[in-house]
Order: sequence, then structure tokens, then C-alpha cells
Amino acid sequence: MTTPPPGLRERKKQATRDALREAALRLAVERGPEHVRVEDIAEAAGVSPRTYNNYFASREHAIVSAVTADREARIAAAVAARPAGVRLADAVTEAVVEQYTDTGERAREVLLLITTRAALRDAFLGSTAGIEPPLTAAIAERLGDAAGPHTPRVLAASVAAAVRIALEGWLQPTGNAGGLVVPSGPLPDRLRAALAPLAPAFDAAEGPAGVSPRDQGRGRGRGR
Repeated sequence: MTTPPPGLRERKKQATRDALREAALRLAVERGPEHVRVEDIAEAAGVSPRTYNNYFASREHAIVSAVTADREARIAAAVAARPAGVRLADAVTEAVVEQYTDTGERAREVLLLITTRAALRDAFLGSTAGIEPPLTAAIAERLGDAAGPHTPRVLAASVAAAVRIALEGWLQPTGNAGGLVVPSGPLPDRLRAALAPLAPAFDAAEGPAGVSPRDQGRGRGRGR
């Protein structure tokens, strides 16, 4: 099913959100996050502080959003794009790893900031909760109604929790006075290890040989 393009109002809202993200990250890099006020971000983006508050709960949220923007939707889209024959557990794991191992310039800038600021680390870790809604929809589409009303959400929420646990382990403070964080080990390995315990639940939801309950039903219908 083709998703209709967003209307003018939605495009304007997205443009405002993007402008706030860009302004927040640029100012944080230039001045340091602690020297950036909400008013500064709003002014740089050409909007009022009141408008800013309609999009972000804090400056940390806006800064982190510059790199996590739409990541949740991209994970869900990657899962939905995997061929039906690909095991759902593998599709989810690879989608998560792909989206959390971006080595672009923006990702490096934000990582440098969050390794020295606890508030930014908290915002970064908290952003994993956004994985649940779009991934729930993607899993529900993959499994069909036969999986039950709660299974897709439980699986998606478990993925979000596993990703947060992996990131927490990856961003462990070193214990020095400055609170510096040194990322520990390859992030893809940590993500795969954290998601591995969920594989049996995904397999059980899909049914035998990785066939979704919906496709099983189709197969039974064809065999009659």
C-alpha cells in the first residue's frame, strides 16, 4: 500500500522540526550544551520559544534528535522491506544494527557531546522508547491477525528495552572526575547480543520455519 505524500501543514511542521534540530546541534557544538538556551535555539531556527516547546521537551531532546531523527521509522521501514522469507528475528536485528551504527559526521558530533554530558546520555538512551510504536505496526503487518492483539507490541517493546540495555552497556562512565564516557566495544556486537534472547519469541510468533501466522493461514486455505 502506497503512503500518500504529506500535506502542506505536515511539511511545514517537519521543516520547523528539522530547523530546530539543526540549530540545537550547531549551537551545542559551538558553545557547549550547557551554554545553549531554549531561546537561543528558537531564535536560530526563526521561531518563538513557545513554538519550540511544541516540538521538544528540552534542549537535550532537541540536540539528540539531530542524530536520532526518524530513526525509529527507518527501523520499522527496514523490517517491512525485508523479503517475507527472511526470519523476522534476523530482519529486526539487522534493521536495528544498521540504524544505530551510522558513522556520519553528525553522529560523531553528537556522540562526542554525549560522552561528556550525563543529561545528553539520558536523552539519548530515552530516545529508544520511540522504537516501539512504528515497530509494533511493522511486526503486526508481518505476522497478521493470527499472532494475537498484544504480541506485536510486546515484541516491539522488548526490542526497545534490549536496545537501551545495549547502549547503556556501551556508554559506561569511566569513573573519572570528568564523567567521561568511552564507548565500550563494537556497538553492533552489543546490539546483537542484547537482541539475541528475543529470537525464540520472534520465532514462536512466526510459527514453523519462520512462516508468519498469516501466511500459514493462506497456505492452509490453498491446500483445501
